[in-house]
Amino acid sequence: MTLASLPQKPDAMTQSDPTIALLARIADALDRMSPPPPARPDVTGTDAFVWHAREVRLQPVLKVNRVELGLLKGVDRVRDLLADNTERFARGFAANNVLLWGARGMGKSSLVKSIHADVNARKLGRLPMKLIEIHREDIESLPTLMGLLRQDPHRFIVFCDDLSFDNNDTSYKSLKAALDGGVEGRPENVAFYATSNRRHLLPRDMMENERSTSINPGEAVEEKVSLSDRFGLWLGFHKCSQDEYLEMVEGYATHFGLRIGPETLRAEALEWATTRGSRSGRTAWQYITDLAGRQEQRL
Repeated sequence: MTLASLPQKPDAMTQSDPTIALLARIADALDRMSPPPPARPDVTGTDAFVWHAREVRLQPVLKVNRVELGLLKGVDRVRDLLADNTERFARGFAANNVLLWGARGMGKSSLVKSIHADVNARKLGRLPMKLIEIHREDIESLPTLMGLLRQDPHRFIVFCDDLSFDNNDTSYKSLKAALDGGVEGRPENVAFYATSNRRHLLPRDMMENERSTSINPGEAVEEKVSLSDRFGLWLGFHKCSQDEYLEMVEGYATHFGLRIGPETLRAEALEWATTRGSRSGRTAWQYITDLAGRQEQRL
């Protein structure tokens, strides 16, 4: 008996044609359902954006809520340090990620926005530097955002205001990975600036709980504290003195041309701070807003 005389099996391909056709239709449907890879964002229209992680897009901000750099009083030292770091970054040189931490209302986020505008106004870089705000709840998408920005010719400050982490929140690990950069390293054209009321970004009771429940307490706490170590520059903001507070008030009043005598201004500003139990740049601005409103003026 020869090989040719053996009974031949039906063509497997012919038998499975309906199955193959069905699988092909399923594959086509899945391709249509899956989103296309995100395109490189167009950042040429403006200098500030808000990152929307769910839509994987940058929303342009045409008018940034900021104050002039010269109006920020009582923060001279940290202002100069942040300005130096930002200027080096804009000019294409090495610069650190920055953590601005400390007392509430002392101008941490205002300083970031004002210095960004000041550096761009002086045209220190080859191209305008871009400011991108990322919300705290989207911090896990930071590696995705940095990947989209990596090949862009512009330089970017990615800014997160009021960054902190609560108990059982593990998204800080995404931040650590993004700041370290993994295998590729942090994009050379991206710097990360964050503000926080906490120096170590994590609540004390969270670190104490780690110490009490872990097999090696020291290593567990070190894992949490080491997040702050990813920021090469720490800038501390402290509560202002009465004189610094009054200097802020007087600076705002002069800048906006508010009609009020110096003694009345001083008395009202101190009373305003006393009723709120704090002296800060935010308190000074709130008083000036009230004063301008009473005088029917716009700021």
